Amino acid sequence: MTTNGSNPIMMIKLFPFNSIKKATLTIFFCLLSGFAFPQAESAISKQSFSNFKKYYNASKFDSIYGMFSSQAKTSLPFEKTNAFLHSLKSKYGNIESYNFTAYDNAFSVYRTEFEKGQLLINIAVDENNQINGLFVKPYLPETSTVSKRNTTAMHLPFKGEWTVFWGGDTKELNQHAGVEFQKNAFDIIMTNSANKSFKSNGKTNEDYYAFGQQILSPCDGEIVVAVDGIKDNIPGVANPLYIPGNSILLKTKNNEFVFLAHFKQNSIQVKQGDLVKQGQVLGLCGNSGNSSEPHLHFHLQNVDDLLQATGIKCYFEKIDVNGTTKMNYSPIKGDRIIEAKQR
Repeated sequence: MTTNGSNPIMMIKLFPFNSIKKATLTIFFCLLSGFAFPQAESAISKQSFSNFKKYYNASKFDSIYGMFSSQAKTSLPFEKTNAFLHSLKSKYGNIESYNFTAYDNAFSVYRTEFEKGQLLINIAVDENNQINGLFVKPYLPETSTVSKRNTTAMHLPFKGEWTVFWGGDTKELNQHAGVEFQKNAFDIIMTNSANKSFKSNGKTNEDYYAFGQQILSPCDGEIVVAVDGIKDNIPGVANPLYIPGNSILLKTKNNEFVFLAHFKQNSIQVKQGDLVKQGQVLGLCGNSGNSSEPHLHFHLQNVDDLLQATGIKCYFEKIDVNGTTKMNYSPIKGDRIIEAKQR
């Protein structure tokens, strides 16, 4: 939990169950600073939600309350927690199954199948493995058809040859595969002939070949979000408080959204509302946010809202892959890639 040197603000919001389509069902909500970029499910969240399900299905609501942090218990006494959970169970029954979908402001989001319907349960766990945030809201499935691939022609967002560290459709190839909105994402680094990403001892960002390299717009579009000012990390020490770091969200003419993250601090050269051309410099590669070394995170999604988005598989128009020119290709882990015209 982030407090920025002060106590977190807590608000109790309890709504009747017949208003579920209009309001969020909330036990308590802990305001946390910073924006969280969905990543793989943490072991702490996984265990906490497993225990929550076990106690909930056994109607051991006192055991759930026992998982709360002291601040959470102060915010919501046992009587209110007990009443809420009884109402939830009366309306929806036991939990049958669940799937981790994303992170949102330090909350792990689980799409949860009850006996009588589906809900999203959001749970935040502190460093002591105690629950300090928990709320429930309706699950609204995506009804529109999501493209399986991009319709906008895409070019590589950099000059020179880079290496795909994560990329592909399986968890073995791509750690992003299990998260809905970034399931087809790439993490891309620069490496030398020995496949090392840094020179010297790798203790400074300047040791990394990717650091300070220009990041280019992969297509024409409009800047929807541009975040700058987040400091670069010391290599090996990530910043989980603002996971994307300095980042850009770009909307294409075909209403596809391109997300680029981990720019160098104060290097972004565009702002919200700017119209950009393919090949235009957006900023410099950095090591900001939840990043252990300088690299570029790149993915496409179908809408601008990260929590409602579905990832779109990205195919680049014409690139050289491991020395061979490929048309309409989506790179995978280990590929060394460069825009074909740069050879």
